[in-house]
Order: sequence, then C-alpha cells, then structure tokens
Amino acid sequence: MTESGRRLGVVSHRNGRRDLVLYDPDDPDSCQHDIPLTDDEAEALADILGASLMLGQLSGLREQAAGLLTEQIVIPAGSKYVGRRLGDTKARTRTSASIVAVLRQGEVNVSPDPTFRFESGDVVVVVGTRQGLDGVTAILAETDPDG
Repeated sequence: MTESGRRLGVVSHRNGRRDLVLYDPDDPDSCQHDIPLTDDEAEALADILGASLMLGQLSGLREQAAGLLTEQIVIPAGSKYVGRRLGDTKARTRTSASIVAVLRQGEVNVSPDPTFRFESGDVVVVVGTRQGLDGVTAILAETDPDG
C-alpha cells in the first residue's frame, strides 16, 4: 500500500514470469493494470524496493533455521534406485530429510511426487539436517545386489 493509498504488488508465477500489478482503488481484489516484467526489469525493481532489506530478513531466517541445510546429491549409475520411484526410497520417513527438486539434463523437477522415477546422473536437491542429508546420500548410493 503506497502512502497515497494505492495498492500494488509483484506477482511471481511458477513458470518464472513476473508481473507488476496495480489494484483497483475501489476493489482491492481486482487488478486494474498488469505489467509483465523482464528479468532485468524485475531485478531493477527489486533493487529499487530494497532487496538489501529482504536479504537482511533472509539472514534472520537462516539464523532461525540453524542446522537446516541444503545439498545436491548425484544418483550414481550403480544405485538400486535408478529407474525406480522416489517413493521407493522412503527417504523422508527414514531420514526426516526432504527431496525438494531433481535436476536432470538442465531441467528442474520441483517438488517431485513419489511416482517420480530416478535416472543415473540425476542431481537430487535435499533439505534437512546434516544427519538427514548423509542418510539420503547413503540411501541413494545403495547398490542392487542382483546387479
């Protein structure tokens, strides 16, 4: 809300598109203007609006989440989970760590569901404690005794 009483915002879509929106003063739930932003324009807007303030807030959040880590783990060729579903690992149940994304050949699979099938070389993004991350690494490194 601006000092003059106008309500505006930035909408960040899942596909990466960002829009600057100006709401109708008579109906705060109705968008009066929608302006698509390029990446450079969004970055400039963020700088103007105080990205440094946001970074400070994120730093405080990091302190609150002490002990929570993110790691990228590569699925080795010999893993028994190559070709199998994420749910087969039971990683969250076994380690309390969460697989939040899988990177494959330049594509990002965000929040993969339990039916997602791993391939050799997939990079798994995991969030959890050090112990949890080590546990997921061990699970994904398990080999198939039947070859």
